[in-house]
Amino acid sequence: MRLLLMSDTHIPRRARELPEQLLAELPHADVVLHAGDWVDTATLDLLERRSRRLIGVHGNNDGDGLRSRLPEIAYAELGGLRFGVIHETGPAQGREARCAARFPELDVLVFGHSHIPWDSTAATGLRLLNPGSPTDRRRQPYRTYLTASVADGLLTDVVLHRLPPR
Repeated sequence: MRLLLMSDTHIPRRARELPEQLLAELPHADVVLHAGDWVDTATLDLLERRSRRLIGVHGNNDGDGLRSRLPEIAYAELGGLRFGVIHETGPAQGREARCAARFPELDVLVFGHSHIPWDSTAATGLRLLNPGSPTDRRRQPYRTYLTASVADGLLTDVVLHRLPPR
């Protein structure tokens, strides 16, 4: 099962549309996970139409239209692993221990908010993934998203994709 992970798309505030490279990944993804801060409902509509399966949550910049359609936290079993998706996890310091305590039932937690790519594993084995942002690099050198594969209870081929400058 191939996964496409994104967050913090902030359309139309940070970009008018999703990057073509990211859109080209949609047909290859079995599941798309979006960790919030969509800002507009048109991006949610587009991903719902073009994704085989979409798992998304709302973020702190998402208004009532998105909050009425998306949960704060989403859960799914994918390829034998228990996933959670949330927008914000708090400060980087202590993140692994804090998230492991909050989500002891999960194998993988996908989050956003910071626009900073993140890939770490808590002492409990919880894998934490932040795909960054494909539209707003903030203080990062690149705009980014993640792809991964999951099967038989294993998460493999986790790749951070860097998008070219606009």
